[in-house]
Amino acid sequence: MSDPLEELLQLIQANDGINDKTRLARIVAEAFHLTKDRTVYYCADYAIRFSSSASRSFANTIVSLSRLQKYDDRPFLVCLVTPTENHCLIANTTFLKKISHSSQELRENNIKGSFNGSDIVREFAGICNRAENIRRLYEIHAEIGFGGNLARLVEATNNISPSGAKYHVTEAALPVILAAPKRASRFVASDDCVALKKELDSQVNKFRMEILLAALTENVNVRGRIIEYLVAGEDETLRQRLISALRSGNRGIPPFKTENTLGDYRRCFDSFDTETDVKTKIMILNSNPKAYNLDKVLEFLANARSVFMFYFIGVDPGKIVNTVLVSMFQTKLLRSTIILRHWSGRNSRGVTQFEGRAINDLITTPESMIDEEVSADFLRKIIAL
Repeated sequence: MSDPLEELLQLIQANDGINDKTRLARIVAEAFHLTKDRTVYYCADYAIRFSSSASRSFANTIVSLSRLQKYDDRPFLVCLVTPTENHCLIANTTFLKKISHSSQELRENNIKGSFNGSDIVREFAGICNRAENIRRLYEIHAEIGFGGNLARLVEATNNISPSGAKYHVTEAALPVILAAPKRASRFVASDDCVALKKELDSQVNKFRMEILLAALTENVNVRGRIIEYLVAGEDETLRQRLISALRSGNRGIPPFKTENTLGDYRRCFDSFDTETDVKTKIMILNSNPKAYNLDKVLEFLANARSVFMFYFIGVDPGKIVNTVLVSMFQTKLLRSTIILRHWSGRNSRGVTQFEGRAINDLITTPESMIDEEVSADFLRKIIAL
């Protein structure tokens, strides 16, 4: 199957040295039958704005924030045409540092201003903003979206004092937090972990049909919240209302909010206090699920009995592929953890995502191994943020 985004990038690269943004825009628009919206060319798969400069550094105004909002649900590219090479960057809202031009009145309820080339980050979460990484970077953005970035952009643009505060790691808490990987290793090897997995699996088996129906919901946030509630929700009346709505073809799904806590399922054992976050992974989709808030996880791990786990439900059309229960420190999972520091705001260490491909691998081939030294280094890194 052809990839429209990859075909676009290949054509742009094939025209390196054209040194004429108008001509390149015409070539691209004609080749892919793009629609022109003032300076933006777009289709269902992406949108692109062409700019030019003598070098890779450029401060040209790109588009207004309100125009970007129209296309922020697909990869938004900026193609910088230089004398010898065409450079493509992704410029969705996740990858903007601030709004620079005519932005004094920017508020969450008043979308104003434009961004410049210099406002686009050149690296995000350790990933270079280059053509070969655009798909990977967009998968990060897709879980955040315009709404998830607006407050941050307002704060960064207008120098508004952020609310909230970072969790302060005390001298007493530090060794307890750094011992979390060792606690996790003990828990994963214990009968308690087996019991926890059985409890969660029992819920999945009980609501298997409803989970498969919920998996058909297009809205990723609603889909995830429904499945999480079926498995881990505490209000049985609400659960039954959700089940009725799913069985009637998603009609009348009741509005509900899940608590903004670290995990969905709490379980205390003789030696451990566990929080488990329930995540659904649609195996055929490339998506990066949200993981956890760094300040919240540090605060939780400061409890000497704490263990933080993830329970992944892998779903294919018409069937549940597998379920897997793993520690936040599981080697593959930790390696795939993306720290979204830039996105988080100044009074937070940030939030994290998981790369979806790693989740697919874990669901297909479950592993529980934890590298305690690497995990402790990860904790030191996030404490220092």
